[in-house]
Amino acid sequence: MKIGMQLQYAGGFKEAAAQVAEYERAGLDIVWVAEAYGYDAPSFMGYLAALTETVQIGAGIVPIYTRTPSLLAMTAAGIDALSGGRCILGLGASGPQVIEGFHGIPYDAPVGRTREIIDICREIWKREERTTFDGKHYKLPLPAGEGTGLGKPLKLITHPVRPSIPIYVASLGDLNVKMTAELANGWLPIFYLPERADEVWGPALREGHAKRSADLGPMEVVAGGMVCITDDPGPMLDFGRAMAALYIGGMGARDRNFYNQLACRYGYEAEAKEVQDLYLDGKNSEAAAAIPYEFLELTNLVGPEGFVKDRIEAHKASGVTVLNVVPIADKPTELLEKVKAWAS
Repeated sequence: MKIGMQLQYAGGFKEAAAQVAEYERAGLDIVWVAEAYGYDAPSFMGYLAALTETVQIGAGIVPIYTRTPSLLAMTAAGIDALSGGRCILGLGASGPQVIEGFHGIPYDAPVGRTREIIDICREIWKREERTTFDGKHYKLPLPAGEGTGLGKPLKLITHPVRPSIPIYVASLGDLNVKMTAELANGWLPIFYLPERADEVWGPALREGHAKRSADLGPMEVVAGGMVCITDDPGPMLDFGRAMAALYIGGMGARDRNFYNQLACRYGYEAEAKEVQDLYLDGKNSEAAAAIPYEFLELTNLVGPEGFVKDRIEAHKASGVTVLNVVPIADKPTELLEKVKAWAS
């Protein structure tokens, strides 16, 4: 397995970038830059490109509604050029509260839009001819009846470093997972529980893989969690409670929370409902306390050395090809080196 890491920049962007350079020397393969409603991801991805040499730089993720498909293709091509061919375009739908609340754009047809965006990006990067596209959600050029009628087919002025930049998709629902397995280079599931992954996603993955082009090669699966070697995992796992409660309890309306639905599919129906009820009532601390310990234990890699090794093997056995980690230790680079060796 390769080793990935979600960038943690609470202490500042420049400090985080310097740390990525250290992790790169310790064997880090991929760094992921998130975009929610703070700073944009591509700006920092370009900054990382200048400070690193070998690590792949992934958007983890860019919401599909916030840019046109052509701009997504241009942005990925630009970062790929700056980094010498190290960009990964990570796409995701985010959720209606962010997209409609912060961006003021209707949250509609996430699966259909993602499918068309992937097709458009790949056509633009190939640069074989001027790009035209007649989809349900996107049309290039815009038809005369929907604009001035002056639009012309165009292609990139610049030559991309690579004619095909890897596209990874963050997906959880069956339709989106099926589309991901069919079209994407990689899959970015969150709260991945390896022992129950096949039960939850297996049918959708197999259906998508059956339609997958051989030219794409195998799909990368990116999953993991906190990594810490300790004989007392409880306090460390407690650090994950707040984030789990935010997602399972508050990331979306009561009937449109994809993370809550995932917890239910894992078998935590009663606990997921309790967490959501508490969180939506403003009882965030109580919601965090209601996150099942087993859920935290199985979606992270925290415990004695033997336990961490077993969790790595469980991820590998379930099909994970990129172990995404947050190393927690006095010397995180040394821990990263250990994990890299265990995952090899």
